Amino acid sequence: MDIRTFRELIEWTRDLHANLARCMSHCATKNEEERAKALLDYLATHESEMERIVTEFEQQGDLKALETRVYDYLSHNPIKTHRTYDEPYAKLDFAGICREVFDFHDQIIDLYKTMVGKAEIPEARELLESLLTMEENESMRLARQIGRMDDL
Repeated sequence: MDIRTFRELIEWTRDLHANLARCMSHCATKNEEERAKALLDYLATHESEMERIVTEFEQQGDLKALETRVYDYLSHNPIKTHRTYDEPYAKLDFAGICREVFDFHDQIIDLYKTMVGKAEIPEARELLESLLTMEENESMRLARQIGRMDDL
């Protein structure tokens, strides 16, 4: 996707969460480890919820901020899934899935942190700070939930 505006950046982020949700849902049916299946099911639901939340940012965002051009995005490395492993989620165990998912979310958080520092208009900075806060809070919530699953 060619990202030219903050609206397109939000759409791109929404699509990343949606694709991850579909991938995890698909892989949950193929993973042989019960704990990994349960984790993938939970993560698929969580990523679908993230998709919904990000969509709300687009719908409720300040028009001036949403239509602001994003020039510095191109210098940021693209977000990759399966960066720490080359195998799909269906072949990963519980710990491997956790590493992949947190790596994915860390990349999004790093991107938003970078973009906040480069946002020139207050409305765009505020929008990015809100997105960053949401991603960080959801990552912390995810870590707590996965920790509880791991305790079981």
